[in-house]
Amino acid sequence: MTRAPGSPPSLADAVANADVIHDRGTLEQAIDRMAVGIADDYAGSVPVYLTIMHGGMPFAAQLAFALGERGLDLEFDYLHATRYRGETSGGELVWKHRPATPLQGRRVLLVDDILDEGHTMAGIVAWCREQGASDVRIAALAVKVHGRCVPGVCADYAGVEVPDRYVFGYGMDFHEQGRNLPAIYALR
Repeated sequence: MTRAPGSPPSLADAVANADVIHDRGTLEQAIDRMAVGIADDYAGSVPVYLTIMHGGMPFAAQLAFALGERGLDLEFDYLHATRYRGETSGGELVWKHRPATPLQGRRVLLVDDILDEGHTMAGIVAWCREQGASDVRIAALAVKVHGRCVPGVCADYAGVEVPDRYVFGYGMDFHEQGRNLPAIYALR
């Protein structure tokens, strides 16, 4: 199938030329495992649960339910900060939405689909600390395996590892498509 000039590459073609790295069952098991550790660490508190949009939404929703099953209450808010804006490489951090919930003296759990090199996350963590958060932790469904991470930025709670390839699905996009695929794919 030919695509119109300026239109995104075909998601169907991407899926056909990708490997399933983690299927839905594996991801759901990882989320349940993460929930156990998070519920233990936050027992007795109500953290500010900040979903990082757009990619973090599917994972954040599932993790929130798993935490609720374990008796942990959450105060929900979200943020949208990006360096990609539909591109495959990052630039300057752009804030599209900052949380309305005051963070002063609060424990904050940042929830995102993937932790790659960590440049975006480093900016988000720094902003939360500037707002007076007493504790900032990161829950990432996937962590990309490579040696290019921002020093000091790592997931406190990680679901699965993914290879150093273009990954998409389960919140991660392929040219703004496929975030709702129920598995993580990696282009060949």
